[in-house]
Amino acid sequence: MHTETFEQPMRAALELAARGPLVDPNPRVGCVLVRDGEVVGRGWHAGAGTPHAEVAALTEAGDRARGATAYVTLEPCAHTGRTGPCVDALTEAGVSRVVYGQSDPNPIARGGGEVLQTRGIDVRGGVLADEAAALNELWTYAVLHEKPWVTWKFAMTVDGRSAAADGTSQWISNELSRADVHDLRRRVGAIVVGTGTALTDDPQLTARSADGAVTGPQPLRVVVGERDLPISARLFDDAAESLQLRTHDLAAVTKELHSRGIRTVLLEGGSTLGAAFCAAGLVDEIVVYLAPLLLGAGSSAVGPLGVETLSDATRWTLHDVTRLADDVRLIYRRK
Repeated sequence: MHTETFEQPMRAALELAARGPLVDPNPRVGCVLVRDGEVVGRGWHAGAGTPHAEVAALTEAGDRARGATAYVTLEPCAHTGRTGPCVDALTEAGVSRVVYGQSDPNPIARGGGEVLQTRGIDVRGGVLADEAAALNELWTYAVLHEKPWVTWKFAMTVDGRSAAADGTSQWISNELSRADVHDLRRRVGAIVVGTGTALTDDPQLTARSADGAVTGPQPLRVVVGERDLPISARLFDDAAESLQLRTHDLAAVTKELHSRGIRTVLLEGGSTLGAAFCAAGLVDEIVVYLAPLLLGAGSSAVGPLGVETLSDATRWTLHDVTRLADDVRLIYRRK
């Protein structure tokens, strides 16, 4: 078969994969089983602990899976985690061919294509690989680097201030920007602040709707630092899970979060914590909400980075610009 013949069912598998949760320890994966030109099974991964896409499709297909071609957006796994290896499920079901998009970057799970070939199953990889990889861009990064993708978010005035000289800061950004932040919170596995922000602002760090209601799945709320927090802190309410990491070793923080299955992190602490993560080379993306205000004095939005001369500045690439009424959201990614 020509590659073009594989693309239509692979696109159907990509559509199924997009139904999976964006925030999850595992990637979004879709699978379509085709036998004699007819789709006999469909499946997608609905989150950690649920059947993988291949198993879901095989379950729907039943005996019709024998002799079918499996179109999978990610190379079938070859390891045992919460569920068994997908290569075993495909083999036992009697599929004759497996076509996949993205090669599995996970060193623990990859190699499924080779395993299937040794079992006499025809395997074709790399079909719509770019589209498949785009579904799991940040998950792939986290797996390859063994750390979450870290986004540093802050709002500032045109002259780079996060608060006025008297300390007032609510609100620098407008209502549309604040709503956008809640959407951003829904797309991450954890929100991280320092003990200074937790004690000063007493934030709840939840994703909320326009009326202030806590809605949908919530990120893990993480406080970094050694100072004790009062049990009455809003971070410890029952709206979402919370965790305090009593350390100033930021690499250890990202390692711990990665071990907990966190693949994306949003830094919402003050200028000190964000700058510390940035200086340590742990920030991958910066999201800035630029407000049309001038203060001339007050707190800087960015703390010390250890940069003494222009040549030492970290370099970033502009990834996106979005206007939110008179505010502007700027997204930069590390070069």
